[in-house]
Amino acid sequence: MSTISKLSELTGDYVFDAARTRIAFVARHTMSTRVRGQFEVFTGGAYLDGDRPSESGVWLTIQANSVQTRNRQRDALLRGKFLEAGRHPTLTFTSTAVAQVDETHYKVAGDLVIRGVARSVTLNVVLTGGETDAHGGARVGFTGSITIDRKDWGVNWNAGTSVMVSPKVTLEFDVAAIREP
Repeated sequence: MSTISKLSELTGDYVFDAARTRIAFVARHTMSTRVRGQFEVFTGGAYLDGDRPSESGVWLTIQANSVQTRNRQRDALLRGKFLEAGRHPTLTFTSTAVAQVDETHYKVAGDLVIRGVARSVTLNVVLTGGETDAHGGARVGFTGSITIDRKDWGVNWNAGTSVMVSPKVTLEFDVAAIREP
C-alpha cells in the first residue's frame, strides 16, 4: 500500500466500507454515566473532488432498527419509543455544502433526518488519510462528530426521559471509504 499525498489524487466516487466504518453516538444518562451505542446497518457514499472540495458531497442512510448499546431492553426502547423505527425505518444525512478549513479539516453542512424531521447541521470532519491498496484501489478515511439536541427531532419518550437522559447527543463517525472503479 502507498500513501496518497495529493488531495487531487482522491477525486472520485466512493462507497463506505461497512466493515471498517463506525457510526456511533454518546448520550449522558443521569449525572454520572454515559450510554454509548452504534448503528450496525448503514450505507453511505461520497463524491470527493480533490481540486475543488466545495464540489464534494456525501450521503448516509442508517437503519434505525440496527441500533446497538449492548443492552437489549435499552435497545428495544431506543428502536420503539425514541426512534419509532416501525414508522421511521431510516435516519439519513445528505450534504448540501462542503468547505475546506485547512489541509485536513472540513465543514460539511447538510440535512439530518431523524423520525421524519429534517434539520440542517454542520459536521466537523477530519481527513485521516488516503492510500492506494494492494489492488490499486484508492481508500480514504474520515472522522468527525457533532453534538445535537435530540428533542429538535422529536426524539423523546416522556417527561422522565428529559430528566434521566441528556437532550444533548454526540454523533460520532469513523469512515473508511473505497473509490469505485
